[in-house]
Formats: sequence, C-alpha cells, structure tokens
Amino acid sequence: MLYLNLKSVLEARQIEKPHSFLVRIGINPHTAHKILNNNTHVMRLDNLTLICKALYCQPNDLLLFKEDPNHPIEKNHPLSKLIPTIEDNSWQKQLKTMPLDKLKQFSKMLDAAENPE
Repeated sequence: MLYLNLKSVLEARQIEKPHSFLVRIGINPHTAHKILNNNTHVMRLDNLTLICKALYCQPNDLLLFKEDPNHPIEKNHPLSKLIPTIEDNSWQKQLKTMPLDKLKQFSKMLDAAENPE
C-alpha cells in the first residue's frame, strides 16, 4: 500500500509547524489534519502539487510503499524502490554544529556540483 512520507520531508526542510505550513500553502485545515495523521486514502493531485512545490520535491519523495504480507510483490517490481530504508538525518545536526568556515566550503562544493562548468 502506498502512503505519504511527509513527516521526514518536513523534518528535512525544518518545518516545525506542519499543520500551519500545509494550511498556509492552500491545503484545507481538515485535509491537512488527515494528511498529517496518515488518515487519508485519497490525495487530490492539486494538493500533491501544492505540497511538492512548497517543499521543492517530487511525488516520489513523498510516497512510500508498505508491502502487504498477504499480497507480496516481486523483488524487482518498481514499487519495491519505494519501500523505506532506515533514514539518517544526522546531517542536519552536522550542519547546525559545523564551523562557519567549513560550512562556507561545503556551500561552495554544493554550488560547484549544481553548476558544473
């Protein structure tokens, strides 16, 4: 079954008030509550578009797949790419505690990777 992986993306973007964030970008408050509590079985594409635009991500960043033991899929099935792995968000802590000169170097490396000459 597909489900939304919104929590980890919101954490990566350091959004501390997810409900307020979703409402601010145009999601109905009731829908935002359902989304955040993984209590939604239908997702409107316009809401998915709003979320992806605001979080600067793609739908595959938000969707995960949990296999049903009664209906397994083949290992090479494309959905298997959406089965979650253990996430390590320690990079956020590293960025917060990194000395400023190293942070500047890191920023230059990122710029170089995004804009190769």
